[in-house]
Amino acid sequence: MAEEQACCVVSVSGPPDSSEPPAGPWSCSGVILSRRPGLVLCQGAVFAPFLRDGPDAWAQPRALPPDALRPCLRLLVLQPPAGTHAPALSLDAPVVAAAARSPAGGSRQHEAWLLALVPCGAFRQALARAFGQAERWRFGGEAAEDDRRALHWFAWLRVPGLDSPGGGWTAWANAGCLRKGEGLLACGSPFGALCPDLFLNTLSRGVVSNLAGEENALILTDARCLPGTEGGGAFLPSPAGPRLVAVIAASFCWKGAEWVGLTLLCSLAAILGSSTSVLDEAGVTVPPVPGQVAAVQAGGGQDPLGWAALVECGAAWGSGVLLAPRLLLTCRHVVEAGAPLCVTLAPGPGWAATVLGGHVVFATEESSPFDVAVVELEESVPGFVPPRLADTFLPGEEVSVVGFGALGRACGPSVTAGVLSAVVAVAGRPVMLQTTCAVHGGSSGGPLVSSRSGRLLGIVASNTRDTGAGATYPHLNFCIPITVLQPPVACYRRTGNPAAFAALNRAGEGARAAWRLQRQPGPPRGPPSKL
Repeated sequence: MAEEQACCVVSVSGPPDSSEPPAGPWSCSGVILSRRPGLVLCQGAVFAPFLRDGPDAWAQPRALPPDALRPCLRLLVLQPPAGTHAPALSLDAPVVAAAARSPAGGSRQHEAWLLALVPCGAFRQALARAFGQAERWRFGGEAAEDDRRALHWFAWLRVPGLDSPGGGWTAWANAGCLRKGEGLLACGSPFGALCPDLFLNTLSRGVVSNLAGEENALILTDARCLPGTEGGGAFLPSPAGPRLVAVIAASFCWKGAEWVGLTLLCSLAAILGSSTSVLDEAGVTVPPVPGQVAAVQAGGGQDPLGWAALVECGAAWGSGVLLAPRLLLTCRHVVEAGAPLCVTLAPGPGWAATVLGGHVVFATEESSPFDVAVVELEESVPGFVPPRLADTFLPGEEVSVVGFGALGRACGPSVTAGVLSAVVAVAGRPVMLQTTCAVHGGSSGGPLVSSRSGRLLGIVASNTRDTGAGATYPHLNFCIPITVLQPPVACYRRTGNPAAFAALNRAGEGARAAWRLQRQPGPPRGPPSKL
């Protein structure tokens, strides 16, 4: 695949007799941007152990030349064997897949030297705006806060062994063309130079989860990447072939103790914009910014971003889904009795974010298995197109969740993709949906949507937490089927009587058992779940 041929591993080591540890090697992934001349771009943090001035060097506002590093470093670039091709990936294979290769095939190795370490200013500014210090964000496997200062640094390498007379630049696209929910393919090497015959240039499929900064300098994706893939590429599928659109900056994101399950990317266009002087000095001509790329679109035809809303009520906040111009559903635990309620609708093409007041007309009782609240807005949403509601659920079908989890109001709603992993039914009627989408605190109340049909399947109620270990599992979560909610919603819209929702408080024992995450009533068959 083209993605594999455009990626590599970068290894850095010091002199073996050095008196200043560590000698290395240290490694990460990289992208081959040009083959005339041979140029590789990778994450700058791999050079952190070799900085003469230590971590303070990351505070510099300008590029660092090669002499900012200790002398006599050895830089190697590893490529897959010639003629290696990865298998085709279908949309129902969202997790990591390795390229087809023989363990005995080896890899090609090229000497390289550093042109410069370059800070990407647009990415740094987007990081500061999107990830507040008070929320204790951490990225990758960082062990110290100093490492976060290296997130916006990237390294340009000259690799003569990659020079090719007929070569040119890897096809790329400006991240400004990206839209939330579009598919991406990430390519990197888990654990860097460790076992390249097994891990070199593996692939992971995901979607654009969120965007921030000038021309989308910062991108979040739910493509699942591992440590060592930093510096690898993110590619936008298109009818003309994949286009490199971003570089992996951090494989993991943590918010406090919660693993967010998203990968942090930096726009390639932003890096190129920050590297103009370095590339000019090296005599490298960057090809013109390509025009708009026609991405491969998913089916459905409806835009779930237009249904999602940020719901703020007192100290609590979460997500909601609009079903009508003045009617919104969210979760009971998102709202507070008697507190003023504020609903913010995400901006879209041609309109800014809209803030509306509202009030809760119904909330289920604490004893109800269905965590639901109904909000009536003070004003109608102009031009609102209501979602089409699903009436069937197919385990294994591709789905997406839209919500304000993790980033809250900083970047608008996030989109994560997965599959409908289970449909829990009682007496033949679905009472719970489980998905593999990454769901975070703040996503409660957001829409669950079929990626194939675009229909609304349900609303997010919770993810999973192991109270014993204190761990949160974003890829195991639970949603209330829209078929449970549609009859009382239709009755309320017809009569205006909130008592239409009272049936949600009278659910049977089967539904109550499912939502307590317990087995159906009957003789015990084993130890109780920890979830």
